[in-house]
Amino acid sequence: MITEKIRELIKETIKELQKEGVFIEFKLPEIIVEHPEEKTHGDYSTNVAMVIAKQIKKNPLEIAKQINWKLKIKNWKFLDKVEVIEPGFINFFFSKEYLISELKRILIERDKYGLSKIGKGKTVIIDYSAPNIAKSFGVGHLRSTIIGQALYNIYKFLDWKCIGDNHLGDWGTQFGKLIVAIKLWNEKKLKDLTIQELEILYVKLHQEAEKNPELLEQARQEFKKLEQGDKEIKKIWQFCVSISLKEFDKIYKLLGVKIDYALGESFYQDKMKAVIEGAKKRDITEKSQDALVIPLQDIKIPLMLLKSDGATTYATRDLATIKYRIEKWKPDLIIYEVGADQKLYLQQLFKSAEMLGYGNKEKFVHVAHGLVRWPHGKFSTRRGDTIHLEKVLEEAIVRAKEMIEKSTFKNFSQKEKEKVAKIVGIGAIKYNDLSRHHSQDIIFDWERILSLDGNSGPYLQYTAVRCQSVLDKIKKEKFEINPPLFLKKWRVNQEEELILRNLYKFPEIVQRAADSFSPNIICNFAFDLSQKYNLFYEKHPILTAETNEIREFRLTLTAGVKQVLKNCLTLLGISIPEKM
Repeated sequence: MITEKIRELIKETIKELQKEGVFIEFKLPEIIVEHPEEKTHGDYSTNVAMVIAKQIKKNPLEIAKQINWKLKIKNWKFLDKVEVIEPGFINFFFSKEYLISELKRILIERDKYGLSKIGKGKTVIIDYSAPNIAKSFGVGHLRSTIIGQALYNIYKFLDWKCIGDNHLGDWGTQFGKLIVAIKLWNEKKLKDLTIQELEILYVKLHQEAEKNPELLEQARQEFKKLEQGDKEIKKIWQFCVSISLKEFDKIYKLLGVKIDYALGESFYQDKMKAVIEGAKKRDITEKSQDALVIPLQDIKIPLMLLKSDGATTYATRDLATIKYRIEKWKPDLIIYEVGADQKLYLQQLFKSAEMLGYGNKEKFVHVAHGLVRWPHGKFSTRRGDTIHLEKVLEEAIVRAKEMIEKSTFKNFSQKEKEKVAKIVGIGAIKYNDLSRHHSQDIIFDWERILSLDGNSGPYLQYTAVRCQSVLDKIKKEKFEINPPLFLKKWRVNQEEELILRNLYKFPEIVQRAADSFSPNIICNFAFDLSQKYNLFYEKHPILTAETNEIREFRLTLTAGVKQVLKNCLTLLGISIPEKM
C-alpha cells in the first residue's frame, strides 16, 4: 500500500539523518501520513517534523527542510515533488507516471484491485444478523445483517479467514411466553400456524400479562420444562424454529446474504455446564440472592450465570458460545455486530470471557449499530409496532420499478424491468444503511429510506452503468487499454486529474474501513468518485474527443472508474444492473 511506502520512506530518511549526525538520537514517533484537505497541499502530508521538534527542542520547519533535502537527493520516481510549508508540514505530490501506472494496475488486477495479504494467517469470526425465532424478520435486524455481511466481505478481501455465525435467538424465557400463549389462545393445528400468527400470540401474551402478571411466572415454568426436555413443549419449540428458518432464508435470499453457520442458542445447551464449572474452578463466582454471578471489576452490575431457580441465562449461553468458537476456530478476532443498546451487556460478557481465560480484551469487538426507529421511539415486537423487513424490501422494489416506468428509456422488456427494479430497490435499502456510520440511529422514513436520488445506491449504480455504456459503444473497435502511451504528453484536464488522484486511494480506503469496522468509509469514497466522474462526463466528450490520444485516455479512465466502483459495491453487497 502506498501509505506504508511513504511511511517507510520517511522512517528510513530520519534514521539516515540520525546516523549522519544531523539529528541527535531520539525515540522515533509514529509516522502519520494523511490526505490534506487542500488539494494544493499534495496527495499526502505528514506532521512528523513537528512531533520530532517537541522531543529535541528544535524548529520544526528546519527539521522538515532537512528531511525534504534528503528525500530530494534520492529522486523517488513515484513522487513529482516534496515540499515543506509552515509550521513544518511535509507534503508529497505523486508523479504523473505513478498515477498512470496505478490506473494500469486497476485494469490489470480488475476485481482483485485493492486485495491485500494483510490478514493472511488470521481468523475473524463475525457474529451478525441473529434474528429471534417465532418473530417476523423485522427492519430492526436489517442493520446487523447488512453491516455484518459488509464487514465479512471487507475482511475476506484483506485475506482474513472469515467465519460468519448467525447466533439465532432460539432459546430463553420468550419461548416460555410463546408456549403459554399457544396453549391459552391458539385454536389452530400447530402445523397450520404462520410466523405472523405466532407473533400476534406473542404480543397478546405481553398485553395480557400487564393485567395478569402470573402469566410471566407460567412462562418461566414452561421454559424450565423445555430445558428439562419435556417432549410436548419441545415439539412446539421445534415447529417454531422450523417455520422461522424458512422465513429467514427467504429474506436472506432477497438480500443476497449467505451466512456460514446458523448456530442458535439451543446449540449450546450441553456446553454451559463446562462454563459454570470453569468459573467456579477459577473462583470468580459468588452467590447473590441465590443466583450465581460473576462480580466484575469496574462494572457495577455482575454477570448472572444461574438464576435463583437454577435456570441458565442468556449470558451463560453466550459464554458457552465464546468457548466453543475459541476451541473450534481459534480466532484472532471476534466481531459482534449488535445494537448499541447491548453495550453494557457485551462489556460484562467480554470481561467475564477474559476472566475465564478465553482471550484478552483486544480479541472481542462490539460494532454497535444505532437503532432503526420511529420518530417517537424504537420498534417493539411486544407492543406490535415493528415493521416487517420483507414488506420494506418489496416496497423498495415496487418504487424502483415505478422509477423505471417513468424513465425515458423505452428499451426495457418486462422481465428486464423486474430484474433491474430488484437490483436497484435492494441496493437502495442497503446503501441507505451502509452509507451512515454504524453508530448513528436511522429514523424510519419511507421517503428517505427509499430515495433513489442523490447520495444513494441507485446513484452509484447509475454511474457504473454509465461507464459501461460508454465502453460498450467501442466494443467493435480494436481498442486496447494501454496507459503507458499517455506518458509522452501530460494533457489531463482538472476533472481528469481529480479522478486520477482519487482512484489510487481505494486499497487504503478498504483497509481503513476494516480497521474502524466502518463500511460507510467505502460508501463515502464511492460517492465522491461517482461525483467526480459525472462532472467529467458532463464537461468533456469521450467518444468524440479532439484527438485519438485523448479519446483513448478518457476511455481508459472510464474503465478504471467502472472497475473501482464495481469493487466498492461488491464489498457493500450491492449489485450493478446491466442497464438503467
